Amino acid sequence: MNGARVAVTVEEFRGLCSELLPLFAQADDSTAEINRYLEQGEVLVARRAQQIIGHVQLIPAGDDWEIKSIAVIKALRGQGIGSCLIRAALERAFSAGAARVLVATATADIGNLRFYQRLGFRMERIERDVFGSDRGYPARLEADGIPVRDRVWFSIEAAIYR
Repeated sequence: MNGARVAVTVEEFRGLCSELLPLFAQADDSTAEINRYLEQGEVLVARRAQQIIGHVQLIPAGDDWEIKSIAVIKALRGQGIGSCLIRAALERAFSAGAARVLVATATADIGNLRFYQRLGFRMERIERDVFGSDRGYPARLEADGIPVRDRVWFSIEAAIYR
């Protein structure tokens, strides 16, 4: 689609999250982990002409909400759909009273590190050795040629976002 923006709508998903499994699998390399959180929280979907082209999963936990999963179909990445989903998720969480929203990604995923920081998220902490075979991840998982081992947590506060 040579970089053109795609008109999308974002709405609450009312079906079973298992219907979105291909999108969840694009966001997480561990089927075991996906199965653990798949039906938790709320899911917003991006649609174009009634086709679901992306999702974001939010899990509320008191004042903190977590963006647990986000993905856009590969053919439409880089067109602002992921940013649109994140902004909709932040609006949803903050309008429901969240004080901050957290999101985690692999420290090796340079694209995701840039993506979240461009949207105003700040790095909060690192968890070492999260992506191991004991949690269902492949033994030799890499991103951008970097071994995937550690996870970085980002956060954004309601007061800063608004």
